[in-house]
Amino acid sequence: MMTDRSSALTRQISLHTVLAIGAVFMLLPFWLMLRTSLMPADEIFSGNMLGLGPITLDNYRRVFTEVPIARYYFNGILVVVAIFIGQLVICIPAAYALARLHFHGQTAGLWLVLGAMLIPYQVTAIPVFVLLSELGLINSLGALILPFVGSAFSVFLLRQFFLSIPASVFESARLDGASPARILFAIVLPMARPAIATFGVFSFVSHWNDYFWPSFVLRSDAAATVPFGIVQFLNQDLGAEYGPQMAAATLTVVPLLIGFLLAQKQFVAGMAMSSGQVD
Repeated sequence: MMTDRSSALTRQISLHTVLAIGAVFMLLPFWLMLRTSLMPADEIFSGNMLGLGPITLDNYRRVFTEVPIARYYFNGILVVVAIFIGQLVICIPAAYALARLHFHGQTAGLWLVLGAMLIPYQVTAIPVFVLLSELGLINSLGALILPFVGSAFSVFLLRQFFLSIPASVFESARLDGASPARILFAIVLPMARPAIATFGVFSFVSHWNDYFWPSFVLRSDAAATVPFGIVQFLNQDLGAEYGPQMAAATLTVVPLLIGFLLAQKQFVAGMAMSSGQVD
């Protein structure tokens, strides 16, 4: 008995040691970014990146005074919130139909969703750009929002969650005379908060960090989001000044960390539930 306990304890210690080492390697780049953002320019190449040393907020002061960071933040938040709301309106009914309704073409619809997941949006960038140009939306927030209000990944993720809900829930609701729309909005959506939080985190991270598409459709920084605006600024004004660059990068990451910390419980629960039912 003691031998079994000792062996189990050894395995636990070994596992946690490996995880701790992995965590250090994962967090090291973030520490270097934060540390560099707080260092004076003459200390950045001193070799004291891992230890404590002189700290200054001058790099952040330069970013806030020389970069219209407030406008970039406003544009970025507006874009990710608008995309998320659009995905809620479009993807939830589509996922519910594929999971719980029966209609001709249901299987074909699922295969179309799976096929769409395999196509990177860079492949369709030129046709979408031409369409937005014809609509007069180039260099506007609409060009950043409209192409992404439908998401095949979100449809599939929510479909898997809806499949994990016991069939007895839907049968009881139908016996009580509830329509499919009432079942969706009164029963399914309150149960789907973990799944919605999960695809909300994915959506927020993806579109907040997106640089390719803004660089494709924007001609100025009037509608710029944080990555596009900061990169434009760094290329034009800062060059190799690594302190302000790391300060700007840290300011880009902060909303992602805050969002994930607020939604982490729902995110983990949603991932566990959504992965539990695969057809």
